[in-house]
Amino acid sequence: MSDENLLTRREFTAEWVLAVLAGATITISGCGDDNDNPGTGPSGGGGGQSGDEVGAISANHGHTVTVTAAQITAGSAVTATLTTGNGHTHTISLTAAQVVAIGQNQRVSVTSTTDAGHNHEVTFN
Repeated sequence: MSDENLLTRREFTAEWVLAVLAGATITISGCGDDNDNPGTGPSGGGGGQSGDEVGAISANHGHTVTVTAAQITAGSAVTATLTTGNGHTHTISLTAAQVVAIGQNQRVSVTSTTDAGHNHEVTFN
């Protein structure tokens, strides 16, 4: 093998990091589940309770939002706060019909309030 085909340690490390990051991106985006936080949805486990629904948040940068099993069972309108992400929060409002639909595993999407110059689309199921 000629010296022109050899990688320096720095080049090898850079290529390795890119390969690892590419693999992580494929793993994350290739998931067939719409739940951004696997293990915390209706089947329980993780940090949520059984029956809780975790919202998938567009252009997310640290927010989370959950509609609890108790809220779903009650079937009433819900105002939920997206947890703090980068020093700010957002809220979403769900009608009683939307909460019931979430409990029936139907897809529900709402737009959050605008804070820090942006908003997010939040999707359940």
